[in-house]
Amino acid sequence: MAELDFRGAAQPVAGPPAASLADILERVLDKGIVIAGDVKIDLLDIELLTIRLRLFVASVDTAKKAGIDWWETDPALSSRAACDALREENNELRRRLEAQGAGEDEAPRAVDAPAADSAATQGK
Repeated sequence: MAELDFRGAAQPVAGPPAASLADILERVLDKGIVIAGDVKIDLLDIELLTIRLRLFVASVDTAKKAGIDWWETDPALSSRAACDALREENNELRRRLEAQGAGEDEAPRAVDAPAADSAATQGK
């Protein structure tokens, strides 16, 4: 029988370096990832329900670069947006009060004038 000599055999080929979960997460957040899908439920060719899912996973900086910043304008998520919403509501209420006040100032004048006319006619 022949003997096999493994001393000159080639070394095993190294595969790609193993990436840890932290490395993968860092890449995903840095570049961003979009997951899209549709769920459709039909019964006898009648569409009962359609759900369209669009998921964008990224870091805040990557999302801002993509033009996504809804969390900055949502009053439930941003104190600055909440203050802006309160300020706008306050201004609207002030405008409405001023409009009502202007209407009340004019109303007594219109009522007083006929009363004065009737008093003048009764005196004659």
